Amino acid sequence: MSNIGVQVIIAMIAGTLAGIALGEDAAAFAPLGSIFIHLIKMLVIPLVAVAIISGAAGLGNSHAAGRVGLTTLGFFGLTSAVAVALALAMGEIFQPGIGIDFTAIDAMYEGNLAEKGQLPTFWATITGMIPTNVFTSLHDGNILQILVFCLFFGIALSKVESSRAKPLIDGINTVVDAFVWMINVVMKVAPIGVFGLMADAVGTFGFAALSTVMNLFMVYVATILIYGFLFYPAMIKTLTRIPVGKFVSSMKKPQAVALSTASSMATLPVTMDVCEKELGIRNSTASFVLPLGATINMSGNAIYYGLVAVFFAQAFQVDLGLGAYVAIILTSTLGAVGQAGVPGPSFLVVAVLLAAGIPIEGLPLLFALDRIFDMIRTALNITGDAVCAAIVDELAGEEPIEDEQPAEARS
Repeated sequence: MSNIGVQVIIAMIAGTLAGIALGEDAAAFAPLGSIFIHLIKMLVIPLVAVAIISGAAGLGNSHAAGRVGLTTLGFFGLTSAVAVALALAMGEIFQPGIGIDFTAIDAMYEGNLAEKGQLPTFWATITGMIPTNVFTSLHDGNILQILVFCLFFGIALSKVESSRAKPLIDGINTVVDAFVWMINVVMKVAPIGVFGLMADAVGTFGFAALSTVMNLFMVYVATILIYGFLFYPAMIKTLTRIPVGKFVSSMKKPQAVALSTASSMATLPVTMDVCEKELGIRNSTASFVLPLGATINMSGNAIYYGLVAVFFAQAFQVDLGLGAYVAIILTSTLGAVGQAGVPGPSFLVVAVLLAAGIPIEGLPLLFALDRIFDMIRTALNITGDAVCAAIVDELAGEEPIEDEQPAEARS
């Protein structure tokens, strides 16, 4: 997989050119992308389940386990809030929605958007995280329910007598290794799948659709770059011993996969592989933090929600007060927890707009381009997961974890 990042980027460029040249006929390449995504999805759910059990079992006996869990959750919440605050600031500075005419999109308006944007109540969210049948959760791919059960089960294993639990934990770790090997094999065909995905997306929608929202797109990309190449590296520099250059270079591979698949979950095996083998992060930490992050860490999404809110507020000439900004930050940060790490149109942005009293009539214009936005924000999401794993590993490194070899020396 040493050259997978370069191969994926080349495939993206080739697919884009094919989509531009062939137009809608490029849809003939769509099955190549579908096969690749299906192969990834086939392995991701069971990998996430066993990886979380392995990570929770490894951390369970550590005195730092409580701090690790709180640090992880605190990091995800704080960075998401900072991300949406940055997005609001960038939106106010560059004002991408000024002068936009939405009169031509009335026919696109879907009257049921408001229903899709309704967030569940607090207790409904908590109750929905607890599975009544874990096998049903695995069958349905309910990531949050799988997460809760596997964390609980992994911690329980760590509390069982070591001599009895060790064979099972060793077996689970072996299964994790087997799944990672399978993912690595599937990733060998990633460039072919990426070519099909890009050719189909560009051929179907084209870049002409971006013209109306080009200002939003440019501010969005700029905000993502600031967060990913200034804020996150600053955290690595300040809170870990990993050289910033090494971190940025190592993350190119998972970022390329995230761009191509638009899925944090599909990128998870590659992120884990890079964090452990190239950044020296311990397996127990990576197995705990990264699956959790792929489920609930959505800083890239938070930036998108904040910018879209400002964009439409400016387009419809809605004055946002302090209360509206607070509503946008809270809704974006808390709502992202329930976002599954898979590609697809995001209707949480509807809830963000409704919370701030912003009209939602213009949203259909963005749904056709959601794949492009999703690809970019997913790359930032998985970068944040890796940053959190590095910081948590620094914290957990103060406490020896039973039955685990020390991490590779960081250079």
